[in-house]
Amino acid sequence: MTSKTSEPGELTGRKVAAIFVVFFGVIMAVNFTMASFASSTFGGVVVKNSYVASQKYNGWLAAAREQKKLGWTPVVSRLADGRVAVQVAGASGEGLGVIARARHPLGRAPEQELNLAPAADGSFISAAPLPAGRWMVRFEVRQGDKVYRDEQEIR
Repeated sequence: MTSKTSEPGELTGRKVAAIFVVFFGVIMAVNFTMASFASSTFGGVVVKNSYVASQKYNGWLAAAREQKKLGWTPVVSRLADGRVAVQVAGASGEGLGVIARARHPLGRAPEQELNLAPAADGSFISAAPLPAGRWMVRFEVRQGDKVYRDEQEIR
């Protein structure tokens, strides 16, 4: 039996196998990296039960139409001292109440209940400041049986 030596630059079975191993190794490394980034930044729950949510969809649309008829325009902002202010344009101040919760969009900080009190200018201001960063404020404005719900981002 004679052994054949490969010439430099010749494509052998070992070189092809090494190319395949390196190629698929890179693909797998990128996939695992992207999967770990995706799973660490999204909690994965939008609604607890999608079937039940789908059964309520038409009711949510009707409530949104009623809400739009109110003509209210709430605006959430952060004051210089870090407190949260909710201004409701188009609503009279008598009997008006606002409740709100702030949540971190990536779930990295716990939700915070915002205790809002009416201010002299007609806005509602939280008692305590909200930590710096990006927050989603979900609020509900009530006046008698009229309800306006929304969610706005503040930074």
